[in-house]
Amino acid sequence: MKCTKEYRLSNTDKAKEILDQMTLEEKIYLMSGNITLKDREEEMKKRKEFKKYHYCYKPYEAGGYAKKAVPAMKFCDGPRGVVCGTDKTTCFPVAMLRGATFDTDLEEKIGEAISEEVLAFDGNLFAGVCINLPYSPGWGRSQETYGEDSFHLGEMGSAMVKGVQKKNVMACIKHFAFNQMEISRLEVDIECDKRTEREVFLPHFKKCIDNGASVVMSAYNLYQGTHCGHSDYLLNKVLKEEWGFDGFIISDFTYGVRDTVEAANGGQNIEMSFCNHFGEKLLEAVKNGQVPESRIDDAALRIIRTILSFTDTENQNYGEEILANQDHIQLALQCAREGIVLIQNHNQVLPAKKQGKIVVLGKLGEKELTGDHGSSWVFPPYIVTPIQGLNACAPDAEIVYYNGENLEHAKELARLADLVVFIVGYDYKDEGEYISADQVSVDGYAEACGGDRYDLGLHEAEKRLIKEVAPENENSVVVLIGGNMIMIDEWKEDVSSILMGFYPGMEGGTALAELIFGDVNPSGKLPFVIPKDEKDLPQVEWRTTKQHYNYYHGYAKLEKEGKMESVPFGYGLSYTTFSLSNPHFSTNGNYVKASCEICNTGNREGTEVVQMYVGFCNSKVDRPVKVLRGFQRVSLLSGEKRCVEIMCHTDELCWYNERNELMELEHMEYEVYIGTSSYSKDLLKGKISL
Repeated sequence: MKCTKEYRLSNTDKAKEILDQMTLEEKIYLMSGNITLKDREEEMKKRKEFKKYHYCYKPYEAGGYAKKAVPAMKFCDGPRGVVCGTDKTTCFPVAMLRGATFDTDLEEKIGEAISEEVLAFDGNLFAGVCINLPYSPGWGRSQETYGEDSFHLGEMGSAMVKGVQKKNVMACIKHFAFNQMEISRLEVDIECDKRTEREVFLPHFKKCIDNGASVVMSAYNLYQGTHCGHSDYLLNKVLKEEWGFDGFIISDFTYGVRDTVEAANGGQNIEMSFCNHFGEKLLEAVKNGQVPESRIDDAALRIIRTILSFTDTENQNYGEEILANQDHIQLALQCAREGIVLIQNHNQVLPAKKQGKIVVLGKLGEKELTGDHGSSWVFPPYIVTPIQGLNACAPDAEIVYYNGENLEHAKELARLADLVVFIVGYDYKDEGEYISADQVSVDGYAEACGGDRYDLGLHEAEKRLIKEVAPENENSVVVLIGGNMIMIDEWKEDVSSILMGFYPGMEGGTALAELIFGDVNPSGKLPFVIPKDEKDLPQVEWRTTKQHYNYYHGYAKLEKEGKMESVPFGYGLSYTTFSLSNPHFSTNGNYVKASCEICNTGNREGTEVVQMYVGFCNSKVDRPVKVLRGFQRVSLLSGEKRCVEIMCHTDELCWYNERNELMELEHMEYEVYIGTSSYSKDLLKGKISL
């Protein structure tokens, strides 16, 4: 399988033979995107003239060496599907929803489907494995990643890497590293201590490298005073030397390389998506001794070896018929079904009956809710809105939609309804990749949009709508739309039920309706914590040139500080019930294992996500109370019982010792937990000694 490091390294001699026959100019040509300034000007012109011609409409190429049949790198963006084309590709739910499935098998299948669509565009690289950790849920692009927990990020990201590379498409993980701010991403300098770096912000990148990721995209931001795109520390010392990364590195687009010499010496391999600082400037820097030719040889070898490893005459050819085919659309629907989270369900208002009068309120009820309009914007052949999904799923019900602008009219509608459904939250104008007014005029974008969220709650108008209208009907459901955590305490007791819908993809409206009416039993789990007070989360200045990251964030921060959450990490309800019993905890010195019996004690089939946490109360250093270290989805018929075992390697329990610059395992007694969320009442506890 081409995703393995061993297979890629087996092509080293062949790559060296090709490298030895290349001129310096030819090697440097490999190191830049092939888009010329004229091409870029033409693209910007087309974007302004034709709305359907957009960023990454077709793969962006870089390098290539035709003399020896080394194809160009052909870049396709993501991560919720392939960005190329218009009205053609499958739009999967955003990665944050996919993280809420806790389903690595499904994520691997989605990776395979995406790679097939990449190949249909003649691409060979998918740059949609975003594994940046949201230090604050206000980060506008956090919808592109899987959640707040490093272990969970690494597991889900690795599954996507494996799936993409099964079909001989290179998987690119991004953005390396410390990229979790949007508005200031081009100039912010991130600082943190070494323990925070090694235990919080880098482990998920390493796990994806260990699981075969072949390409890494560097980040725009600076780290410790140096742009990540030319960071000798990050790219050379950590990535290539310490972790043994054998693939190649590409820059984030246009602004990812700022200096020719510093970037080349710092370990950057390809400047994307057009040549600005490499090319002739890099050739001159080599000739005058500022950049050793060995740096060029290393970059060229990595590029040739990796691309050769993913070039195979026996590769299956995919035509346009594979794009958004029924199998891929079904995967998108399955994912939305698994990832949408039932947060609250007082008096079992859900599942609802498919009859009577149903009133849908909120400006998002008839909108296409697929996510932001930046580089991850996917263009499917159709999108099912919430109101369309409800109408299709309950054809015999009287479904009335109103945007909710007039509160008195909304109240009147609610009084006469059998069920009230509020569709509230965010869209691409509120959060996402930041498109400034300047970019609209210069780069041909349709409109200014995106950015980070300064307020983690709903819009004031939506909060008023819920608080004033929900009391008019005891059967009320709030569906939250957004890319990350949304505060709920201000209004949650005014409503019966709450669903976290995220941005659920092209079939999102279908999945929402199926879950509301009970055709599908909810099984999603929150990949983040919801605090009672957003001040309990790390505070970030979104417009800044300096930002310090502390060791604690998310559920680990709340638990360490003794703050009660509103909804715990890993939490999600079902229309059935489960009981866990007979826990057992053990270790053989290399692995820690937790097991228990789980029984579906309700009256319908359902799926639970069993989670393992490890605690460090006996540690001699400052450590979290407990952290996630394993999870498994379990589907059971009514009354069915099964034994579940979850394991993690003891390497996952190490801490970073700054004195000797090594990860160390403490020999002590550890707490081990198995259960259904991070909340102590949802966990069975035991102990093991290492």
